[in-house]
Amino acid sequence: MTAPVPGPAPTDRSAEPISSASDITPPDSIVLRTGTLSWLFPRRSALATALVAPLLVLIVALAVTASSTGMSLSQTLSGLFGTGDPGTVMIVRDFRLPRVFVGLMVGAALGVAGCLTQTLAGNRLATPDLLGVNEGATAAVVASAAGSSTGMIGHWWFGPLGAVAAAVLVVLCAGGTDGGYRILVVGIGVSTLIGAVGDLIMSRQNDNTAGGVFLWAVGSLNGRDGHVGTPLLIALILLLPLALAAGHRLQLLRFDDETAACLGVDLRRLRTAALALAVALAGLAVGVGGPIAFVALAAPVLAGRLSGPTRVPVFGSALTGAGLIAAADALGRVVAPVELPVGVATSVLGGPFLLWVLFRADRTTGKA
Repeated sequence: MTAPVPGPAPTDRSAEPISSASDITPPDSIVLRTGTLSWLFPRRSALATALVAPLLVLIVALAVTASSTGMSLSQTLSGLFGTGDPGTVMIVRDFRLPRVFVGLMVGAALGVAGCLTQTLAGNRLATPDLLGVNEGATAAVVASAAGSSTGMIGHWWFGPLGAVAAAVLVVLCAGGTDGGYRILVVGIGVSTLIGAVGDLIMSRQNDNTAGGVFLWAVGSLNGRDGHVGTPLLIALILLLPLALAAGHRLQLLRFDDETAACLGVDLRRLRTAALALAVALAGLAVGVGGPIAFVALAAPVLAGRLSGPTRVPVFGSALTGAGLIAAADALGRVVAPVELPVGVATSVLGGPFLLWVLFRADRTTGKA
């Protein structure tokens, strides 16, 4: 008998070494190396930022120029550089320019807060509004203005305090930050309850107080200057780097919880930190500019379309949110004979955008 000739031994492809870094590099990134160090450079996100940044500069220029008073571009430039008449210089430098920059910061805070919330919930329709942020801030501001006869709405920092208190109540009622959709459902209920309390308090106020609070409650940047812009800028300098770090870790939540935990992620701590950052940023934005609608929803969606599905677009959401607020505020100043609050402009534009998001639901999973 002849012995059988042995065939080629089966190969274990899973044990084969990776031939190059391109085998594991995401398709939207490139690897940059210097000595023993390497960095995964997000090529698509960088390209999106390079496109959005000049557009944002153009929007800011238009927002500074836009006015219902009929001020020309040359007059605006003369006021900006201090070469015009004192009235023009005061309008541009003391009123319009600070308002634009406060709007940029409010939009950036709302965009980042919406990005973190949507990533945590895994749903593009999830916003900080569902955590009671808007209603809590509104109720706190209304309560602070109770009994006033001047029509002033009180200190802006009552808004963030009310937002944080409402979010804490939602988390406690939902049994922690691991509740998932339970947090959103509980948030809707708590928001409705707090909103009813705020409406009850407002109904007991005089016309001056109710009118002042109503203007803020629809979202307005009128009269916002360095007094609120400076503390908001300091808060953003402290919170945005933390949000960027949280967004980098949140990318691992796209896997299941077991895989993310095996990769060294403390899920409870990460979710709690990201939720706290989202509430703090949204509360600051609402306290300064009022509950401006749809920016926290739209900015992350638009930024995600630009940066691709493999990234949590924290920085892109900040730029997009800033541009949306600046554009809506400028549009509200020129579209009608009477200036429209920025919250009204975003609400008018946000309705069609919400329908677009719903109709463009993921056809493979059926999720929004």
